[in-house]
Amino acid sequence: MCGIAGFVNSRRHFGPDELSAIASRMADRLSHRGPDDRGVWIDAGSGVAFGHTRLAIIDLSPAGAQPMLSRCGRFVLSYNGEVYNAPELRAELEKAGHTFRGHSDTEVMVEGFAAWGLRAMVARLIGMFAFAAWDRATRTLTLGRDRLGIKPLYWGQIESSLVFASELKALMAFPGWEGEIDRDALAAFLRYGYVPTPMSIYRGVHKLAPGTLLEYGTDGAARIAPYWSLGEVAERAQADPLDVADGAAKEAVESLLNDAVRRHMVADVPLGMFLSGGIDSSIVAALMQTNSVRPIRTFSIGFREQAYDEAAHAKRVASHLGTEHTELYVTAAEAQAVIPKLQQIYDEPFADSSQIPTYLVSEMTRRHVTVALSGDGGDEVFAGYNRYGQGLALAKASRRMPGVVRSGLSAAITSVPPGIWDRLFRTVPERIRPRLAGEKMHKLAAVLPKDGVGFYESLVAQGEDADALVLGAGKNRAGLGHDAPPDRFADEVSWMQYLDTLHYLPDDILTKVDRASMAVSLEVRVPLLDHRLVELSWRLPLKFKLRGGTGKWLLRQIAYKYVPKHLLERPKMGFGVPIDEWLRGPLKEWAGDLLSSSSLTRLGLLDPAPIAKRWDEHQAGGRNWQHFLWNVLVFAAWHDTYRTLRPAHSDRRAKMPRTEVAP
Repeated sequence: MCGIAGFVNSRRHFGPDELSAIASRMADRLSHRGPDDRGVWIDAGSGVAFGHTRLAIIDLSPAGAQPMLSRCGRFVLSYNGEVYNAPELRAELEKAGHTFRGHSDTEVMVEGFAAWGLRAMVARLIGMFAFAAWDRATRTLTLGRDRLGIKPLYWGQIESSLVFASELKALMAFPGWEGEIDRDALAAFLRYGYVPTPMSIYRGVHKLAPGTLLEYGTDGAARIAPYWSLGEVAERAQADPLDVADGAAKEAVESLLNDAVRRHMVADVPLGMFLSGGIDSSIVAALMQTNSVRPIRTFSIGFREQAYDEAAHAKRVASHLGTEHTELYVTAAEAQAVIPKLQQIYDEPFADSSQIPTYLVSEMTRRHVTVALSGDGGDEVFAGYNRYGQGLALAKASRRMPGVVRSGLSAAITSVPPGIWDRLFRTVPERIRPRLAGEKMHKLAAVLPKDGVGFYESLVAQGEDADALVLGAGKNRAGLGHDAPPDRFADEVSWMQYLDTLHYLPDDILTKVDRASMAVSLEVRVPLLDHRLVELSWRLPLKFKLRGGTGKWLLRQIAYKYVPKHLLERPKMGFGVPIDEWLRGPLKEWAGDLLSSSSLTRLGLLDPAPIAKRWDEHQAGGRNWQHFLWNVLVFAAWHDTYRTLRPAHSDRRAKMPRTEVAP
């Protein structure tokens, strides 16, 4: 795992020393992603500079250092990620006469570019990656990102330069950086809790979409095209679904998942596993243990608040599997101490509060290992979110009601305050009683009158009135599902899975894990997002994912083979923290200062009045506005952190990087 950064200056304004110095400064900002080595490669004649920071995982020797040139000298590669089928590709290249200096997957990748062409090689990769490659023959820069968006890559144009980096903080070190806030991106952030691809919080800076390549040639134009499309995968799957029995489906998924886990375990450094005790992490841990000759290392984090604690479940699963288990219980104060670090870790606003425990478990895990596997992705790939079963039932029920009835029912639900709904739900047995029942009833009221894209938007939105809150926003409003109407899919669940995999997965779940883990120089791998498994899952009919109102049906059947059912069957908890309570207690003063009318007015970006109203309602206990308020707080804290940040042209480098200069 690494950090990549660089640029192409089409007018060649910079001399060799300046090219090297700028690339080095950009790489400095990514030292947490790669503490083991730093390198710079420049071609002054073409105005190109690559900077790289390395977290050594495969081939720890200098033979694995980057940026790396192909043996023929045509391609230069700076790459972040892991290629899990590198051994097979290497064997094929060696059979064709290619020789290798080391055994890194980076070398396999760059030699594959030279042998088969860049686009053809990328299409053959199994892995997670974000890369920049310079073709010295055609003077073309190519940026690429893996199919599911596991690894991040930002790009933009600053004056006559195309710049790119793993994280925004590296772009801020480029001369001429302005960092103007994109108000439409801010509105989207307040709506969803993250900035959706292809936007970033800054105008003119973009996230490269998963499964795409960007080419930037001598004409100065950036061309983006997919090499893999989830939409095409879904269309092919619907045209040719697998008509198989339960046993055959189980065997096919288990075999491919076992192969993915085995490939993800290859490393020249210590390896472990995040274990929550849920279906996804338990099945990955079980298959890891099956493929290991010694007990694997598993790691869990626990909270004293029972409603948020998964550590006890994880410990029981670890005991059954016989892993070497490490757990850390943290107090609310220790969790809250992470909050001031978040803006530096996530250098655009990001408000999924599970970022806090994710950082804590990453920090604890890094004390013991350098690589950890995770169960992320199972919910999107195998329909595990509660909203799939509930959403399907709600969609079917609402279609049977006239629109006027739905609207009336919505109004009736909304007329009852959430606090009263909470009291009414206390008559429901605790084991099946939903948390925040009143808020969920009001969420139901918002969803009930909607159809199509509006239905999904209401399900996932945390602040549907965000456009009105952001001054000057809303002119380019586009919902997450605007280009994928539900009638393109066989059922509502598949449609929601598609949208979640396209947006929520890369922009929330994977962003959270990447930044939290890389902040402590820990590589996290996600075998459930092996693209072969994703493609297989899409070919499976819905009954293999959602059956009897239960999601991830097929994964559950596989998991029961390794872990007793009673250890796995429990209500879905998520990985959150009690933000609602903290905002009324230990975080009240901090939050009150950031949300004060004077503070928000100084921002010049948000309308303070509705925010103040919701803050007062939250404090009074009449409404739980935790998601909305947390989103605003995250932005305000982020703005305080970055409003004065300018390019650090005089940054001192901790050490001089290796610098290679093209002849």
